[in-house]
Amino acid sequence: MCGIQFGAAFAPQVYPQAGAAGVVFLRLLIAGVLLCLLWRPRRQALDSVKGAWGTVIGAGALRAAHHLAFYEAVKHIPLGAVATIEFLGPFAIALAGSRRVVDLLPACLAAGGVLLLSGGGVPLDLGGLALAAVAACCWAGYILVSSRMARRLSGGQGLALAVLWAALLSAPYGIAHAGSALLDPHVLWVAAVVAVASSVLPYSLNLEALRRIPPRVFGVLTSLEPAAGALFGLLILGQRLAWPQWLGIATVACASAAATFLGAGKRRTSQGSAKGGPTPAEDPSRTESRHSAVPVN
Repeated sequence: MCGIQFGAAFAPQVYPQAGAAGVVFLRLLIAGVLLCLLWRPRRQALDSVKGAWGTVIGAGALRAAHHLAFYEAVKHIPLGAVATIEFLGPFAIALAGSRRVVDLLPACLAAGGVLLLSGGGVPLDLGGLALAAVAACCWAGYILVSSRMARRLSGGQGLALAVLWAALLSAPYGIAHAGSALLDPHVLWVAAVVAVASSVLPYSLNLEALRRIPPRVFGVLTSLEPAAGALFGLLILGQRLAWPQWLGIATVACASAAATFLGAGKRRTSQGSAKGGPTPAEDPSRTESRHSAVPVN
């Protein structure tokens, strides 16, 4: 999370030269090349899996749209606000399919947090809010597509190709806006830092984290991302928020944590009922699955 939000706060220093579109293109291109070198995807592996190429293409398109909307939004509203609104995408997926009244509590908390964020203290540009909402929708779609990709393809082959495809899709927009600035050494250096900090390291560390901690713990930790965005926005970009907006960010984080706990409890109950035996909480011999339903960007 620190790498992702640090990169988002570090990139704007070259916006006057390359713009958000140029930075996104370079970030995706560098990250895609590095991930391909790391995972060494093979065409034969994807050809052998039905629908693999379509899934990779869809994931790359959603990632390109998400990055462009997210980085453009940071130009207009504080990073903490962008990260909070964007986080509503995976939060909505976590709540999808809920059938219990108690599941409405996290939704109400999140709605209250967004109201505090948008209505208290520092004015937020409507265009920036709209771009952040687009990023949230793209991120939710990417989660659904990438979960299918993870089930069909082993390792990070699909991820590497999806990021490289996202770079190719963003190339015309990035080149049109940045032009020769893409070859500026300072722009290239900043883009490389952002690519490693916000893409290569987080994607790799997420995989390792999910092998070591239960999904419930992972979900709770990811709820801190909006707060991390606000903190790096303050430290690096000097973006200040009023105390009601900080409270709104904390409320959305609490709503995500609550949704994670409630979802874990519902899964344990349903699994125990289906088997006709004790739930996993009652059976100490049962361990939790290591696959998370709430990946991060």
